[in-house]
Amino acid sequence: MTHRATVDFLLHDWLKAETLCRRERHAEHSRETFDAVLDLSEKIANEQFAPINRLTDEHEPTFDGVTVTLPKETPVAMAAFNEAGLMAASKDVELGGMQLPTVVEIASMSFFYKASVSLAAYPMLTRGNANTILAHGTPKQIEVFAKGGFEGRTFGTMCLSEPQAGSSLSDISTRAVPDVKGDGTGVDWTEDPLGKRYRLKGNKMWISGGEHEMGENIVHLVLAKIPGPDGKPVPGVKGISLFIVPRKLVKADGAITQQRNDVALAGLNHKCGYRGTVNTLLNFGEGKFPVNGEAGAVGYLIGKEGEGLKCMFTLMNEARISVGVGATMLGYAGYEYSLQYAKDRPQGRHMGAGGKDHSAPQVPIIGHTDVKRMLMMQKAIAEGALALGLLCAQLVDDQHTGSGEEAEKAGLLLELLTPIAKSWPSEWAQEANSLAIQILGGYGYTRDYPVEQYWRDNRLNMIHEGTHGIQGLDLLGRKVVMNGGKALSVLAERISETIQKAGHVNGLAEHANALAQALQKVGAATKAAWSTGEPEAALANATPYLQAFGHTVLAWIWLELGLAAKAAQADGQWDASPLGPGFLKGKLAATDYFFAYELPKIDAWLGVVARRDLTCAQAEADWF
Repeated sequence: MTHRATVDFLLHDWLKAETLCRRERHAEHSRETFDAVLDLSEKIANEQFAPINRLTDEHEPTFDGVTVTLPKETPVAMAAFNEAGLMAASKDVELGGMQLPTVVEIASMSFFYKASVSLAAYPMLTRGNANTILAHGTPKQIEVFAKGGFEGRTFGTMCLSEPQAGSSLSDISTRAVPDVKGDGTGVDWTEDPLGKRYRLKGNKMWISGGEHEMGENIVHLVLAKIPGPDGKPVPGVKGISLFIVPRKLVKADGAITQQRNDVALAGLNHKCGYRGTVNTLLNFGEGKFPVNGEAGAVGYLIGKEGEGLKCMFTLMNEARISVGVGATMLGYAGYEYSLQYAKDRPQGRHMGAGGKDHSAPQVPIIGHTDVKRMLMMQKAIAEGALALGLLCAQLVDDQHTGSGEEAEKAGLLLELLTPIAKSWPSEWAQEANSLAIQILGGYGYTRDYPVEQYWRDNRLNMIHEGTHGIQGLDLLGRKVVMNGGKALSVLAERISETIQKAGHVNGLAEHANALAQALQKVGAATKAAWSTGEPEAALANATPYLQAFGHTVLAWIWLELGLAAKAAQADGQWDASPLGPGFLKGKLAATDYFFAYELPKIDAWLGVVARRDLTCAQAEADWF
């Protein structure tokens, strides 16, 4: 279908990804090497991941009290991914990587997310885990714990939430105390080569990939509180630190022992979707697997004491972009399936001046206007969201390898767009999945077709890695006002440049004007929300603000894609494509759709923000 062609269009016609090869880090690469990685990714995804997507949904992980069992096909798919070297695609050669740009790495992952998002979660989590250790760990921690993840030998998790503390991380109760009695080697706890050594006790909930038999080990990154001088946990987030807690104990030279750390599986969570990813409740330090005769999971401090959240957000921010791309590709999978169904399914007849001719043959349902509307909405969502994810990935590249000012602006823009990159696809790609079901009708509601699974799998994405509401609070409460609104100014500058370019292009000038007005409205609503300086009133409608901001960003992206499509048409570079001229015409039609049908929605959302409407905020519990 159009996925690979759209990736090529986004990477090369729009983002000009090949220009990254001018930078020293990527000098060994070219469009040819990018294409080779994408070809390989598409092949493995189609051959190893896609065929077992339904199987892993129907046969979710089981636990017999001792061992977690996954479908035998799951480790085979993971092995194919790891053997291709894709886990460390963007990492240094010294870490087993290819030093690919992040934008190519994310483009590569899009094929796996579309083929089976629940299977792709294992490498996504492992890569995020290893990247966090790489960013904040000691050289020894990187060598022992991160490198195994990048090589695909070990798997990784993040352990944040607890049964009594989901999104409210300040309320976690897992404790970490110095392992003063030692590990039997005589090495003081502060001098352990793997990091300051602690014993952890507590419970963690919703841990994806928390227990299985794949790989040589599982490396948990665990948030816990170190007690203060009075022996009590430090209140709030300032007392939270981050620890490396391996499932199997590891020697100082990196050798993995067969001794279990005191990390025990308490049970599996049985989910609506995303069933191919094992999800667990883990007990740390309950004494089921005592270490040196004592209860307490051995963990090694990573980063500074009390800076656990700062370290963990390296993983969280990466995960949020990945969640957004995963949501996008579920929407894309539903779009492609319902598109093909609409082309193949005959039903109904066109209405002529004299009514319907019932003797005429039925027409494919793609000929009906409302079906076209639903397909166009899916296209605008899926392709626009994919563009958003790749843009954020390229901002990572610019932040790490760009010039001083370029890198600074990229960092600011990335921080501002991260809540959008996570939330917008999570909300709207699910709506795209709902439309895919609608196009299939009754068939779409059955498990005989895959679109219902796409919808179920996608429903998680508004919840994990920071709920939808939290993303709104983060955007309006922190991101748009940080550094005196500097990040917002950088975005406005970028959008204004696009408006200026499009303002002189036939067919896009009207859209440019509409985007300029939308940008002004967002700015005015932002000021109005904070005009009283009262956070409760300002943030009362943070989610509608998030929706309006997201739609404005996507309008900008679609205007950018319209410009790229116009340029490609002028160059004639897609004329020989098997997809024909309709490919670029489709991009322009999706641009028109977004400005006609989607962008006008922001007025209602921004209205309640600007007037600081308290209808919901002031509602009492007994009113419901």
